[in-house]
Amino acid sequence: MTQFQVKFMPDNRVVEVALGTSLLVAAAKAEIFIKSGCGGKGTCGACKVVVASGDPLINGTGNLTLEQLSQGVRLACKTMIQGDMIVEVPPESRLQEHQVLMGDVQKGLLQESEHDLLERLGYHPLAIKQRISLSKPTLTENSSDWARLSLELRRVLKTGDKPLQIPLSVLKHLPEALRKANWDVSVTLTDTEAGYTITHIEPGNDDAPYGIAIDIGTTTVVVYLVNLLTGEIVDQQGTYNKQAKFGDDVISRIVYAVENEQNLQEIRNAVVETINGLLDKILARQSLSNKDISSAMVAGNTTMTQLFLGVDPRYIRLEPYIPTMTSIPSFPAREIGLHMLPEALVHCYPSVASYVGGDIVAGTLVTDLANNEDIVLFIDIGTNGEIVLGNQDWLVACACSAGPSFEGGGITFGMRAMPGAIERIIIDPESLDVSLKVINNQTPVGICGSGLVDCIAKLLGAGIIDRAGNFQLGHKSGSGRLRATADDKEFVLAWAYQAGGEKDVVITENDVKNVIRAKGAIYAGIRSLLNMVAVDIDMISKIVIAGGFGNYLNIHDSVQIGLLPDIEPERYVFIGNASVKGARLALLSQNAWREADELGRKMTYVELSVGATYMDEYMAALFLPHTDISLFPSFQ
Repeated sequence: MTQFQVKFMPDNRVVEVALGTSLLVAAAKAEIFIKSGCGGKGTCGACKVVVASGDPLINGTGNLTLEQLSQGVRLACKTMIQGDMIVEVPPESRLQEHQVLMGDVQKGLLQESEHDLLERLGYHPLAIKQRISLSKPTLTENSSDWARLSLELRRVLKTGDKPLQIPLSVLKHLPEALRKANWDVSVTLTDTEAGYTITHIEPGNDDAPYGIAIDIGTTTVVVYLVNLLTGEIVDQQGTYNKQAKFGDDVISRIVYAVENEQNLQEIRNAVVETINGLLDKILARQSLSNKDISSAMVAGNTTMTQLFLGVDPRYIRLEPYIPTMTSIPSFPAREIGLHMLPEALVHCYPSVASYVGGDIVAGTLVTDLANNEDIVLFIDIGTNGEIVLGNQDWLVACACSAGPSFEGGGITFGMRAMPGAIERIIIDPESLDVSLKVINNQTPVGICGSGLVDCIAKLLGAGIIDRAGNFQLGHKSGSGRLRATADDKEFVLAWAYQAGGEKDVVITENDVKNVIRAKGAIYAGIRSLLNMVAVDIDMISKIVIAGGFGNYLNIHDSVQIGLLPDIEPERYVFIGNASVKGARLALLSQNAWREADELGRKMTYVELSVGATYMDEYMAALFLPHTDISLFPSFQ
């Protein structure tokens, strides 16, 4: 097969790829990940690159202007290689390292509330390690190796009637393992309700067994290395989900995955590769090997879980929105290709429905919502807003589609929370001068979700936009920041010379309307759920906010634009990455794992598309903060 060289600048990386390969795929091979919100369909326009040399085949130009085309700008997904090339990837087109929310770990120990929860549930890890010494066989004591080992394990572990099994792959190496260790061995076992399963036999030692807690998010992936003997988080690592090259959101990834079996395998491999990359870094830092990892617990939304398992997700997005499974059998790591003991079990959190997944069940477990007398509202805000309401007597859940705005999608200079993203804004109401806080204090490239919320609240407070999100061009526009263009109206957040580029970084009226629609969807979901169970906002003891976007939200600004209910700030609780916290908790407690499974079945899922309640609430929420201003007394 004919191969061509592609050099990516300014990284100066060269890869060889086959004729007809897209620049998007070639860049990924070079470990340069380019934004692709549409999954390579050519519709989002995010994957802009500059072809410096070469004559590629162009299969589409999307929304590129004639001026851009004349400057060599092309869409990476629609540019096919048919010769050697040199390509420049600009900063605004790159997926860089995200602000990855690890879970607020302090000195590796459980936070107080998690410690109390673990104490109530009981410490009983899903994998254990037991050192035993066996008597050597003789002509008169001639029981088999397996009989000798199993008998001693049953005696030491006090297994009773609980089954004890050994896979064929481990049994094959049992004779040599016992004799090389001189009959002093350490045995690693999975420990579940179904019984014990031996996963590894090695020379006797007192080293602790380890497990990994994994949060598979649409945007990021986080891995904890957990000492199963002490419960301590020994190390942690996070990065963006490499599936992002197939689309920014779950729908675009589903569309890509279901085109053919190869695509499904490719997108599955991408997330497994992401997890293994994180795990390899952790193991190298800790001087451990994959054989030290004896258990894994995975939490993710329904789509991410099915893609991780390589299960066809097509019916998740088709009415009536049915997932393949909600409860997932545990399976050996070798079946999925994780870098751990091949026979070690991988467990996945159960889902509730297509759009309320295992990450939400994990968060519900960590908040101990199902054992609380008071009513609690749990919210995870992203492309979808997942909401759980209830207490020890009842739990209801729903999901509402907020769209990609809070992840930077559909916004002129929108981006995810990565270096160069504007995350806080101050606007002088008199001069309209702007002060910015940028992630990593870098030159501003764009604006992330928390920055958008902050920005719109400040625009509203300064009178630059009205309650419908319309720009008021007559309002102190003399500074030049507030201006009309041929297609829209916009406000300049950073001048081109400040942004280190050729363009001013702006927020447009259309951007504002997109955010209003996104916040309206979240608030309408909250109101709909409250109305359906006849609960008033004052009856809620606290509102728990989870997730990366939620962790960086300014409550005052979020309430001011009508994203969150107007209640006392002290009733808001930020829990951080509840998904990975729940995964860790289930690794350490079999009772927690059983409770998580029960939670998945206990929650009543409310489909918001049925009936007119949600749509009525949504239309009412398309103002700042709301058409019914009495719902926001703090801003009357």
